[in-house]
Amino acid sequence: MLAIILATGEHWAGMFFFLGMALIIDGPLAREFKVAEVLPRWSGETLDLIVDFTTYVFVPAYAIAASGQLPNALAIPAGIVVVISGALYFADRQMKTADNYFRGFPALWNLAAFYLYLLEPPPWLAAAAVVVLAVLSFAPIKFVHPLRVRHMRVINIALLVVWAVLAALAIISNLNPGPYVIWPLVAIAIYFFAAGLLRRTA
Repeated sequence: MLAIILATGEHWAGMFFFLGMALIIDGPLAREFKVAEVLPRWSGETLDLIVDFTTYVFVPAYAIAASGQLPNALAIPAGIVVVISGALYFADRQMKTADNYFRGFPALWNLAAFYLYLLEPPPWLAAAAVVVLAVLSFAPIKFVHPLRVRHMRVINIALLVVWAVLAALAIISNLNPGPYVIWPLVAIAIYFFAAGLLRRTA
C-alpha cells in the first residue's frame, strides 16, 4: 500500500524502496519466524501469492503505465499487458521446473520497472521491452531462482547480494546513481538472464 501511495505521488525511489522491503519481509521473515507453524489456520502459500502479485505485478504495472517513458498511446495498454501476463503466470501450475528454475520470465515486473526508470530507454524501446518480457512469460526457457537453483548457487547468491547493495545505492540517489552503479546492475541482470537461457527446460 505504501508503494502504491508513493507511486501515485510520483515518488518513484520511495516506491521501489517499499517494493524491496516486501521482498525481504514476505518470504524470508515468514520462514524465520515459522509463521506456518504458529498460525496454521492461515495459508502462507495463498498469502504469498497475493503479496507477490501485488508487489511483483500490480504496483509495477501502474509504475510502468504512469512512468511517462512509454509512448502515450501505449502506456495504459502496456500496464494492462503486464497485469494480464503476470496473473496468468502466477496461475500457472508449471511455473517452476523440477530443478527449481522458473519456466519463462517469472513476472518480475518490479525489476523490469526498476530498470526502466534507471536506464530511461527511448519510448519505443521501453514499449518493446514490455512486449518481449510478456511474451517470454510463456516461452519454454529457464530463469534462475538465485536462492534455490543449485547450479552455481554460491555465485548466484553472491551476485544477488551485490545487486541488492547497488540497487539500494540507486534508490538512495533517487534513481540517478551514475554509471558506476548502473552498468554493474545491467551486467548482473544480463548474467542472470543468460544463466537460465543457456540451461535446457525440464
